[in-house]
Amino acid sequence: MQVSFIRNRLTFGLGTFGRDMVYSLVSMYLIFYLTDVIKLSTSTLWWVAGIILAARIFDALNDPIMGCIVDNTRTRWGKFKPWIVIGVPVSAAVTILLFTDLGLTGGAFIGAFAVFYLIWGISYTIHDISYWSMLPVLSIDQKEREKIGAIARICANIGLFFVVAGIVPLTAIFGERLGSLQKGYSVFAVMVSLIMAAGMCITLFGVKETTLIADRKQGTPLRELMRIIFKNDQLFFTAIAMSLFMIGYTTTASFGLYFFKYAYGDEGMYAIFALVLGVSQITALAIFPLFSKRFDRKTLFTAAIILIATGYIVFFFAPVTTMTFIGIGGTLIFIGQSFVQLLMLMFLADSVDYGHWKLGKRNDSITFSLQPLINKMGGAISSGIVSAVIIVSGIKDADTAAGVTKGGLLMMKLAMLIFPLLCIAASYIIYRLKYKIDSKFYGQILSDLRARGEIKSDAESSQ
Repeated sequence: MQVSFIRNRLTFGLGTFGRDMVYSLVSMYLIFYLTDVIKLSTSTLWWVAGIILAARIFDALNDPIMGCIVDNTRTRWGKFKPWIVIGVPVSAAVTILLFTDLGLTGGAFIGAFAVFYLIWGISYTIHDISYWSMLPVLSIDQKEREKIGAIARICANIGLFFVVAGIVPLTAIFGERLGSLQKGYSVFAVMVSLIMAAGMCITLFGVKETTLIADRKQGTPLRELMRIIFKNDQLFFTAIAMSLFMIGYTTTASFGLYFFKYAYGDEGMYAIFALVLGVSQITALAIFPLFSKRFDRKTLFTAAIILIATGYIVFFFAPVTTMTFIGIGGTLIFIGQSFVQLLMLMFLADSVDYGHWKLGKRNDSITFSLQPLINKMGGAISSGIVSAVIIVSGIKDADTAAGVTKGGLLMMKLAMLIFPLLCIAASYIIYRLKYKIDSKFYGQILSDLRARGEIKSDAESSQ
């Protein structure tokens, strides 16, 4: 039993290391690549910002449909793994194309970018939904899910912070050897895409689903999609809270490189800052199971929000020339964020069982399709905010920190720190008012499902 648990924890977690590298590269640095590396004109950049916003919203709204497709899939390899095999190669190829100079300009560039970005979003959704919706079927035990989820989030954050800390020095090294920074970004894109493919192979061949959940081969007609989402009230409110949180968090993260280049005045310090935050966040995730043994989820969530709010306040009032206070603020934000993201992942997993209990049908993939939907909506809104602020504040036309006005810097800090803090506070309020699945209620859900014959009665002993 323990060997199976350890195998699932490791092989599931390692699968998302490269996936999050790719997602971080595109979601956080594509705009920077377009503005500061290939230096698009302002008119073209406005078109690109509109395309990104429209494509992400379109793709996000399609996520539940993809979840429905996965839930209705029946193959001898299961319903999750075939879609991973389809989605990963396509998103890897298009990631490389997004960071490749094809010699296009004007309308040709805009048209090609629109096609590539739309395909990237759809293909990433295919394997993202399939990957995360496996989590609830790896174990029905809340604590084991937390351990699997913690390792997955650790691997995801290692991937994210590898990109955050490595993108500036590695693209510079590659670019110097190949003759241009643009080529440096292309090589970096190839590298992370190959790592994604290798990591997903580990998951495909390594994870083993639990046999405890009775598979009644129930299909989910597309017409029932909205009913499943809105009738599962715990899923619905979790989705709203997650959306607000991700809008705030992604907006802050997306301004990071701009902040260090134009406010702090040292673009190279961004990699060091990100490395410190990455170590802090990964450490927080590693010790999460220890805190989980002593405190309930509501207490942990509240403590995490307090850390985040304190971090935002310290960061906002920190002198832009003093790294000490900036570092303290950033560390508090990202330690709290790591706890919140893991807890929200668990809330989604538990809402699968809640929906099974309430609606009489298990919809793993439809439920987890809301996670990429939320991430993309958050990314779309944050990209729109970043693009607009960078243009309106005058930062786009400044080559160095000296070229940015005090008003422009203040505009960036307000968008980077105050707006996200308001979103995160609203997220917490919704969680406290509406989410009700605690350990006692979850135990009752499993007990009722066993009584109905939808979970095997010898669950713990037969895993």
